[in-house]
Amino acid sequence: MKAAFMTAGKRALFIVNPNARSGRRPVAPARKVLESAGLNLIDAAPEHGESLSNVIVRMQQSCDCVIIGGGDGTLNAAAAGLVATGLPLGVLPLGTANDFARTVGIPADPVEAARLIGSVTPRPIDLGEVNGHLFFNVASIGFSAELAKELTEEAKKRWGKLGYAIVAARILARSRLFTAHVEHDGSVEEIRTMQVSVGNGRHYGGGMTVEQTATADDGRLDFYSLEVDHWWRLLALLPSLRKGTHGRWDDVRAFQTTDVIVKTKKPRAVNTDGDLTTWTPAHFRMRAKAIRVFAPAKRPVAQR
Repeated sequence: MKAAFMTAGKRALFIVNPNARSGRRPVAPARKVLESAGLNLIDAAPEHGESLSNVIVRMQQSCDCVIIGGGDGTLNAAAAGLVATGLPLGVLPLGTANDFARTVGIPADPVEAARLIGSVTPRPIDLGEVNGHLFFNVASIGFSAELAKELTEEAKKRWGKLGYAIVAARILARSRLFTAHVEHDGSVEEIRTMQVSVGNGRHYGGGMTVEQTATADDGRLDFYSLEVDHWWRLLALLPSLRKGTHGRWDDVRAFQTTDVIVKTKKPRAVNTDGDLTTWTPAHFRMRAKAIRVFAPAKRPVAQR
């Protein structure tokens, strides 16, 4: 059944990232589905060093929604523009991991994702924010930030999810704990950790899960700290990290909040949705119902 938003004549800003891992996949079938749903597609791309957010803001008077073909990094680059304009977002998953699409139930097949855009009403979705930088999935300090630094675009396109594992194993062999001070909900804690992560959605990193019951519209941030002192211990944790049940382990600190500050003795890079965007001290905040996304209606979280 066609949603009220999707009436004939609506204009959609259509942006496809050709550098996404599947960005060169033919998009003509998805375009045909979108046009059959009554959308007039307006092709757009950054000009003269523009960001995707700049493009969205510049074109906001010419469109009623934005459809982006790409991965999590592409979506992240568009986040500020989506918030500034209030335009609804449709997603065609073309990236390496497509963690946000998985979190909100968007089909992995771009044609099926296009059919979804033409059949549902956009619903409110939360975003996370750290030092003014928005994120869809997760922001992290430590191990994941090192991974983002070393996992090149070439490796992503050549190896896909396997590239994460190859680079991660190399970094893991040399990882050391670092000291951080965590301020949240009226308390301050000193921790020794390998990684601090703050999640908005459920999935990240090509197969990891922030927290088993997390959703992208629950109005909360899920914090966890991996306080393991041996690499083999992290390997033992891996199945739980994939399921999102790692918070039950004694050497994992986990809590839910809407505001948390992480300070370190020396500045450390912060990874937001796969890109290094800021440094500690890092102030994380929840941006509830920040954008609207063409996604299936909210469903109960399956317990595992």
